[in-house]
Amino acid sequence: MVMHPKPPFPSQQQQMPGRTATMQPVPDHGEESYRGSGKLSGKKVIITGGDSGIGRAVAIAFAREGADILISYLDEEEDAQETRRWIEEAGRKAILVPGDIQDPGHCRTIIEKAVAELGGIDVLVNNAAHQATFHDISDISDLEWEKTFKVNIHAMFFLTKAAVAHMKPGSSIINTASINSDNPNPTLLAYATTKGAIQNFTAGLAQLLAEKGIRANAVAPGPIWTPLIPSTMPVESVENFGKQVPMKRPGQPAELATAYVMLADPLSSYVSGATIAVTGGKPLL
Repeated sequence: MVMHPKPPFPSQQQQMPGRTATMQPVPDHGEESYRGSGKLSGKKVIITGGDSGIGRAVAIAFAREGADILISYLDEEEDAQETRRWIEEAGRKAILVPGDIQDPGHCRTIIEKAVAELGGIDVLVNNAAHQATFHDISDISDLEWEKTFKVNIHAMFFLTKAAVAHMKPGSSIINTASINSDNPNPTLLAYATTKGAIQNFTAGLAQLLAEKGIRANAVAPGPIWTPLIPSTMPVESVENFGKQVPMKRPGQPAELATAYVMLADPLSSYVSGATIAVTGGKPLL
């Protein structure tokens, strides 16, 4: 049995959006543990927020399952290059596309690049997210509220709308929701609200796309040890991060990868409109 790190963690804080290398402990993305078996052989995949955290773990797993991957990220060049290295080490093609998905035009550019450089789109993983902690609603600025919605839900719509036009029957859309979709953390009010919207968007989308043969599902992570944590939460919250769930620890990004692989796998052809909870034992309501 693998022993995963448990809190308390060293005191640490970073500037948004955070960097992997300076985290203590450094997250596990499955670099040494994930073994592929060809489940996604020849698939062409887009992963937003694929430079680090959950996105990097999914990229490593998908590459080892045989997929070529476009990684969308904001500006975390060092992390993105590291993810590219793991994809290419698996013998697969890696395309890096930096830029802000708040811009609808950039979302369409991501889709266009995938079609041009990968030759199509079989799987879209909408994973990028923005969050920030506030203890009083009066501290949430109009711009902060708008940014959270633009990154977390508006971009998902723009990307999905553009991608569907290029997707064939059997394609898959996987959206990263959250335990906050059902159990909102009051100090993450804007973030939690968008995650609830993502779950509803996914459920409606699955029904809308069923006749096209395109599946849509969501993964709802619990507390996961990624750069988002030390860059968006107070020091004391970081030190005790994950302590509140039954397993008494945060999940590592590697522990989510198999959920995304299952949802992308063509053999999961009857799975659509589902939300897969990966929460360390805490049930969704």
